[in-house]
Amino acid sequence: MTEQEEKKTQEACAAEKEETPAGECGCNAETCAEEPKEEKKALSVEELQTALQLAEAKVLEHYDLYVRAMAELENTRRRSNEEVQKARKYGIEKFAENLLPVVDSLEKALELTKEDEQNPLREGMAATYRQLTHALEVSGMKEINPKGEVFDPHHHQAIAMVPATEEIKAGCVVEVFQRGWLINERVLRPAMVSVAQG
Repeated sequence: MTEQEEKKTQEACAAEKEETPAGECGCNAETCAEEPKEEKKALSVEELQTALQLAEAKVLEHYDLYVRAMAELENTRRRSNEEVQKARKYGIEKFAENLLPVVDSLEKALELTKEDEQNPLREGMAATYRQLTHALEVSGMKEINPKGEVFDPHHHQAIAMVPATEEIKAGCVVEVFQRGWLINERVLRPAMVSVAQG
């Protein structure tokens, strides 16, 4: 290689040096000088321990947030399951409450026509009444008919007080004016009763 060619190569290398990292200009010239690499400053043991403690504190903080988030998720899942179960159990509550006057009316009609047992109209009402009460029972409803039982304010509503007799003790139900109903062990309508008073 002549002196002129070597000089041109060095000039081209010097021009590329600003744009490319040292030693990667591709000139293969022996005179191409590599820039000295910066050495990384070594951290002291105390600095490393401090960094480790900070990282451990961050890990604990994130783990605590994770545990709280998982607990909140589980609580939300449990609450929504309970709400679904309640909706299944008590979803017909309003509908059933609206049907109770129909049951009461059928009972009154059957009571008023009890002397005419052979009347086909009465037989049809009796069949309808049986089907309706069966449908209510299958849906988780039970009637409250507490005649002679001890008065329970959770299931009965006292609308009259009568004197106690030898047959009926004080605090017991004497007469049921309107039967009550439970839906899945929850009171849908309390029984309207008179209670013996002593």
